[in-house]
Amino acid sequence: MSATAALMALALAYAASPIIIAIPSVLQERRIWKSTPLPSLSLVGMVKVYLFNVLWMGGALVGSLLLLPKYVLGKTMGRFDCLREAHAVERFLAKMCCVCFVCPNVEIRGAENLPADDGSSPAPVYVANHSSQVDLAVVYFLERRFRWIAKDSVKFLPGVGLIMTLNEHVFIQRTGKNRKSVSNLFERSNRAIRSGLPMFFFPQGTRRMTGRLPFKDGAYTLAIDNESRLIPVSIDIPLGCWNSWYPLCLLWGGSVSNVVLTVHKPIQAREGMDKEELKRETYDAIFSVIPLIGEEVGEPKKER
Repeated sequence: MSATAALMALALAYAASPIIIAIPSVLQERRIWKSTPLPSLSLVGMVKVYLFNVLWMGGALVGSLLLLPKYVLGKTMGRFDCLREAHAVERFLAKMCCVCFVCPNVEIRGAENLPADDGSSPAPVYVANHSSQVDLAVVYFLERRFRWIAKDSVKFLPGVGLIMTLNEHVFIQRTGKNRKSVSNLFERSNRAIRSGLPMFFFPQGTRRMTGRLPFKDGAYTLAIDNESRLIPVSIDIPLGCWNSWYPLCLLWGGSVSNVVLTVHKPIQAREGMDKEELKRETYDAIFSVIPLIGEEVGEPKKER
């Protein structure tokens, strides 16, 4: 086999890889919904999760390849980047995945609490609960630019890793104690905040539909160090979002519950503030509008 043929075969395999790589994503989501008293994913639900991931990865692959020449030229010449275009690709795909497989719209409550997307410094820090893969799509309905904190392995997801690299999201090694990775996280996050680009955190650190995990420190350290506003966001996902026959049910007039995002009033972080108090305040705000499924996990919250 010639080198050209080998490269073409490799490119075709990479382009087709979302068809295979989407399967572990289904298993991960299925594990989340197996917890009592949640409805387990039905066959319909698993098919929708699978197609959701295939569309997300495949679309990200196409979008990132279209942007790659501009990215390479920008890095070479040092004159421009493709950050806005990369975020636009992410936003378009996120909305398409949601509208095609989850719900026809995402309801935004408290939109007046959203800070302007004007690039002012320091930029705000968004914090939200994390329940499902759905979260990663619906937050783009906020119509705000931001950067994620993602585990290092996401880099290797076809399409997704490339578009996130083009958009300069922050990757971190979550296994073991890697001081260099943590230092890089704060360095790049601080740089984004000071350049006027918000950071988006899921401070629970992992997806969970039942129970409520305590919040980790990262977002709050960043907000205090930069005296940024914390923007608590509640993500309320209908329990039947995957198992419903949406979008087919629209053909016979079936009803669909939308995902609801509630944006709470900003909380101004200041140097020297009590980190635990900030965590409690955002925790209480976020979960004030989300029904409790199961019990809180970890240490009980301290009384005010």
